[in-house]
Amino acid sequence: MKIVVLDAETFYFEDESPWTAIAALGGFETFRSTEHEESVIIDRCADADIVLTNKVPLNRKVIDALPSLKMIGVLATGFNIIDIEAARERRIPVCNVPDYSSSFVAQHTVALIMALANRTASLDAWVQEGGWKNHHLFTWWDKPLVELDGLTLGIVGFGTIGRKVATIMRGMGMKIAAHSRSRRDAPDWDNFAWADIDQLFQDSDIVSLHCPQTPENTGFINRDLLHSMKSSAFLINTARGGLIDEQALRDALDTDVIAGAALDVVSKEPMAANCPLYRAKNCIITPHVAWSSFPARQRLLEVVEENILAFLERKPINVVNG
Repeated sequence: MKIVVLDAETFYFEDESPWTAIAALGGFETFRSTEHEESVIIDRCADADIVLTNKVPLNRKVIDALPSLKMIGVLATGFNIIDIEAARERRIPVCNVPDYSSSFVAQHTVALIMALANRTASLDAWVQEGGWKNHHLFTWWDKPLVELDGLTLGIVGFGTIGRKVATIMRGMGMKIAAHSRSRRDAPDWDNFAWADIDQLFQDSDIVSLHCPQTPENTGFINRDLLHSMKSSAFLINTARGGLIDEQALRDALDTDVIAGAALDVVSKEPMAANCPLYRAKNCIITPHVAWSSFPARQRLLEVVEENILAFLERKPINVVNG
């Protein structure tokens, strides 16, 4: 059996030791990175039984060109880079890692909320540029800071991460509105309510995205939805960049339709030169790091190992195309 890793570099491990347990399961070949070109991907996976990928896409053409392929392991929770229907037709299980970085994603989400509300980056920049030492008062701000106590946080996707974010922000006095297709396991909280999408965007002071990207919801945050928000509202996205119509968000930010956005993801990564959100007004962007704490990366590989072992025992787990 041969295992191929297409983009090991994305994990930024200093050495190969975190991969040791997986490497011991069979023939093992790693590529630091792989171009998103079908011919390159097919060549590197030609004799692989198991392919592990973080962001290198496996579409129908690639999957159909790999006769030895028996399992696809996604080195992430999101699996929109895989043509799961093509894999299903070949009876190839696609196994993801459903919960390895929830705590850190929630932490980063809260950090983005606070960065917008407290304007920490712009205030620090003012200080570093000499503004404070040349100012006549002990205090200064260019725009009002936002107190979160009593405001409403709208969460789209109320799974593990969404609930963690809600729990943290409730501790700061925020009301919680949540949208979920299932509406299961409503928490026994004061100031909690389910909401449909339109109502959630209209009523929330902050909207935070924690849902997977699907063909049905790609680009669902469009001009109309953004224009329905409060002019003082913030939009946070640590889920998937493709959920947002990026030109519509750029226009909304630049014309003060909403007050700000903070994103850890964009629709094309790394960011394309023509990304509409580059240097948008009141927009904070971090380079897809919300998943990346060292403990989270270690947990991810542990689950990948479990996925492979379960597959070898003919009892696959974490299958997203079953």
